[in-house]
Amino acid sequence: MKTEGKKSLNYYIRSLHRDIGFLVLGFAIIFATSGIVLIFRDTNTFKQEKVIEKTIAPNLDNTELAKELHLKEIQVLKEENGIVYFKNGSYNKTSGSLSYTSNELPGLLKKLSNIHKSPSKNVMHWFTLVFGILLLFLAISSFWMFKPKTKTFRRGIIIASIGFIIAITLVFFL
Repeated sequence: MKTEGKKSLNYYIRSLHRDIGFLVLGFAIIFATSGIVLIFRDTNTFKQEKVIEKTIAPNLDNTELAKELHLKEIQVLKEENGIVYFKNGSYNKTSGSLSYTSNELPGLLKKLSNIHKSPSKNVMHWFTLVFGILLLFLAISSFWMFKPKTKTFRRGIIIASIGFIIAITLVFFL
C-alpha cells in the first residue's frame, strides 16, 4: 500500500498555476479583444456611424451644449436663425432639438471595451482587479514550473528579463 507524503510548496503552486491558468483563459480572450479594440479608439476602425436626435433644454450656451454631448468643448461652425451648427450636427436653441452623428462601437465591442475601462466606482472594477491579480500570480508562479538548476529555468529567467527590459523601455522612452 502506497502512502502519500507531505506535498511541497512547489506542488501547490504548480497546481494553482494550472487551475488559475484555465480559469482566466476566458477572461484573457475578452481582455485581449477589448484591448485590441481600444488601441484603435482614436480611429473609426470598428465604429459605426449613428444618427442621434433628441430634445434637450433650450437656450444652452456652447459650454453647456458640449457637456450635454460629453465633449470637452464644441467648435461652432456657424449660428443662424437660432440654430447652432457644429461638426457633425446642429442644435436649435429655441426648441432644444439636437441632431448629430456619432461614431460608436457596435453593442458587443462597446461592452467589451467598457469592461476594459471600468472605473473604480463601477462594480465591474472588482472583476478587472481580480483578473489583474490572477495574471500577476500566473507570471510569478511560472518560475515554479521548472526546477531552478535546469536549463529551461535559466532560459525562462533570461526571456522574462528581456520582456521586463522591453516593457520598461516602452514605458520610459516612448
